[in-house]
Amino acid sequence: MSDQHSTLRAQRRADTQRMIQAHAVRLFGERGYDATTVADVADAAGVSPMTVYRHFPTKEDLVLIDRHGRIVAERIAASPAAQPLVRRISRALIESAAMVTDGDRGDGPTAAEQFLLARLQLMITTPALRAKHLDNHYALQQAIVEALASDAADPDATFHAQAAAGACLAAMHTALVRWAEDDGRTALPDLIAKALAAAFGDAVVGPDA
Repeated sequence: MSDQHSTLRAQRRADTQRMIQAHAVRLFGERGYDATTVADVADAAGVSPMTVYRHFPTKEDLVLIDRHGRIVAERIAASPAAQPLVRRISRALIESAAMVTDGDRGDGPTAAEQFLLARLQLMITTPALRAKHLDNHYALQQAIVEALASDAADPDATFHAQAAAGACLAAMHTALVRWAEDDGRTALPDLIAKALAAAFGDAVVGPDA
């Protein structure tokens, strides 16, 4: 029973976090990031400012916190260790993008894509968010290196993993900026795959044999 209660609490926490973040991104888009306070977000979400801070320690986190890094790390950890590093990372980035945007977009962008697009556009256009976004980029790189299970006692292996992760993330960043500037007209996983293929070749990011 305790495990069930713990799962339910975690689900309620995740639901509350998503609800607060949705209101925050909406308000930032309507009023501007600098003109919107955490109190404004709390009022719109129907919670106290303290509740907002429990889920998002800083105002920047209201835009930047997501589940992308965890999904990428999980996909890499589940990939065949014998594959080249760049292929493992590239496939994980493409697959995680499909998961966070709900995959099939039908006749247009999914609701998840529209939400991610609004967040990305805020990151690109808001000076206060750009520096923090770079911190998140570095954290994702470190998560990827750890998921690759690089031998910490082998500096060369760690260096190779860091270089591969950095190169793949640079290609993904180019795709994200293009996607945001183009108002999400292209499916994000396809655009990331295109950027990675331009950097490393089609064979690296193509489907598994």
